[in-house]
Amino acid sequence: MGTLISPLPVPPVIKLIRPHHWIKSGFVAAPLFFTPSVVSTESVLLVALGVLCWSLVASAIYILNDWRDVERDRAHPTKCKRPLAAGTVTLPVAITLMLALAAGGLMGAWCLLPAFFIYLLVYAVLNIAYSLRLKHIAVIDVMCIALGFVLRVEAGAALIGITPSAWIVILTGLLALFLGFAKRRDDIVKTLGTDHRRSLDGYSRPFLDVVLAITLGAALVSYLIYTTDPEVQERLGTDTLFYTAPFVIYGMLRYLQLTIVKERSGSPTAVILTDKPMIATGLGWVLTFIWLMYA
Repeated sequence: MGTLISPLPVPPVIKLIRPHHWIKSGFVAAPLFFTPSVVSTESVLLVALGVLCWSLVASAIYILNDWRDVERDRAHPTKCKRPLAAGTVTLPVAITLMLALAAGGLMGAWCLLPAFFIYLLVYAVLNIAYSLRLKHIAVIDVMCIALGFVLRVEAGAALIGITPSAWIVILTGLLALFLGFAKRRDDIVKTLGTDHRRSLDGYSRPFLDVVLAITLGAALVSYLIYTTDPEVQERLGTDTLFYTAPFVIYGMLRYLQLTIVKERSGSPTAVILTDKPMIATGLGWVLTFIWLMYA
């Protein structure tokens, strides 16, 4: 009696689209979170659908990256377990899924709001360029990642019809730069070499340590200015948001500690979702922020 083998194993396909990375799409919801005056059932539903559309396109981009990097991934200590590199998902299935996700996300975005569609389309084009060429250019590679997060915030603001604070946009970009450079440092520490990522030829540990210090300091200052900006205080209806600063300071320093001391910054998403002090700090910040804004 023959053994029945499924042609499309569910776990590898789920792993291929990386749903745990959808947390990054949460930046689309940031403008709504920071603007209590426009919170309503309708706006929450609209933003939730926007997050879903962004996540679908992001998953399509992940598949494209895995397709492009399949040979390099096979030589990587952890990325060799990715479905395409490991051979648990075939290339035709991956390409079909990639096109379906991209089409679904973009069409959904157009139905939500044409301006949101434009932001998502720019994000998709940027990431295609990143996958094909830009990720091989040191500094530019991380700046592309940071721009992707800024686009998420701008798109989320467009969905609810507001203009985001300049400081929250700056903070988003700086935070993304910090996380991106921390990841590059992890690549250097693991001595992956330019065979895995050509842009590593333009990085060194001393350079990245300096860059991390600069971006961390700039991000902390940006957050403090954001919480004390009169325009922001008027929009949020409170002048006490600076009380959330200790959570932000500790969270960033904790991540820096994990990067330099523990050397665990290879996957920012995994660090944020698995490190207990980071989780506790994040929850503390959210709860305190909500209490100050909505109480």
